[in-house]
Amino acid sequence: MCIELEAKLKVSSLPEVEQKLAEFGAYFQAEQLQTDIFFDDANSTLTATDRCLRLRRQLVEGGEEFFLTYKGAKEKSNFKKRQEIEIEITDAEAAQKLLSALGYEKVLVVEKKRRLWQLGRCEVALDQLPLLGGFVEIEGPNNEEIADAQQKLGLAELPHIEKGYTQLIKEEQEKTTEI
Repeated sequence: MCIELEAKLKVSSLPEVEQKLAEFGAYFQAEQLQTDIFFDDANSTLTATDRCLRLRRQLVEGGEEFFLTYKGAKEKSNFKKRQEIEIEITDAEAAQKLLSALGYEKVLVVEKKRRLWQLGRCEVALDQLPLLGGFVEIEGPNNEEIADAQQKLGLAELPHIEKGYTQLIKEEQEKTTEI
């Protein structure tokens, strides 16, 4: 079973974080454009139980990759911790048809620009999302290494965001429709 362990932080300046990454000798891996399609059934069973099913289209250096991912409910932890099962697929259209045949329909599409860095044994993603702004996700093997990376990047005082981008976007959309 694969476990995702990460800190998600809202930041005011991604370039400042990128400068810190460079100062600490982090390795720049890639710039990606990700389109995430989230699925759920008619009763919103996955959402109601804090789980998700995602089909990701990822453009990297002119190439295209697709991943189908299941994320389990968050577990008790200092950081965001949950089961994650991800498989690379070659036919996104067939995957969507399969999900539809199983009763899952598209509920939200999220696009983001991601710049990916490696800092020690932590992967640091700098995400820019419409409506939401800039975020840093630090994924690592354990709490200590994530906390150390967060400290190095000058982000130790920022609160951890437990919610996923889908929930944050839905909340932001609700705010704009209330006005």
